Amino acid sequence: MEGFVDFTSRTQGRDQLFRATQYTCMLLSYLIEHKADKEKLVMKLKQLESSMSSGRKMFRLGNMIHALVAARRTTQLPDVVPRFCLTASNLTRALYFVCDAVLWLKSVGLQPDIDKPKWRNWAAKCYYFSLLMNLARDWYEISWRLEQAVQEEKTKENFFWDKHNEELNCVKCDDLHGFFLLLFQILKRHPPLLLDLVKNLCDLSGPLDTLGIYKTNPGVIGLCGIVSSLVGILTLASPHLKLKQ
Repeated sequence: MEGFVDFTSRTQGRDQLFRATQYTCMLLSYLIEHKADKEKLVMKLKQLESSMSSGRKMFRLGNMIHALVAARRTTQLPDVVPRFCLTASNLTRALYFVCDAVLWLKSVGLQPDIDKPKWRNWAAKCYYFSLLMNLARDWYEISWRLEQAVQEEKTKENFFWDKHNEELNCVKCDDLHGFFLLLFQILKRHPPLLLDLVKNLCDLSGPLDTLGIYKTNPGVIGLCGIVSSLVGILTLASPHLKLKQ
């Protein structure tokens, strides 16, 4: 109970709970919208989804500052690739939060003349680029670990006959099957990297659809949003599962 209270007392925790509720409503309304006698339920689900979205926008009003602080921190990283990817990601995320704040002003009626489609498109572009930078960082981490594993296999240095190394050394990376087996072993050994990769891939569904790059439907976006939210809740509740910057 204390853990739940601590989790919900944090802005990020409340945002993730609101986000999970929002995308659950999106998925449910998509699944039942064509069923007879479900019109009122669908309307209620869509109203709840809209309320959750507005609440999340209010929670995120100060996140631009957090993103800029994070960008300043990532400029100090020693490795050039994570430094570039994470700094670019945080800067574009700060721009996304600016667009998000403008959209919030429109949604609450403080600035009714705002061109919502234009700002929504800009927000999607910023979010999309931020996710691409995060995925580039994830791929760099995976590639580095793959290279280390291949070198370990070739040189046989520091070989220990434990279960993990037996599994690792039985994998050959000279064909596609071996590559995927080795990739599986790498992600299995590094849960934070796996969770970060899953979250970023799931988050892509929204901006891909908004920008018209890959059109899906609210069901797919809702399902991906639920998975991403659950990963976010898990990493907030267990910080050791969050990929370090």
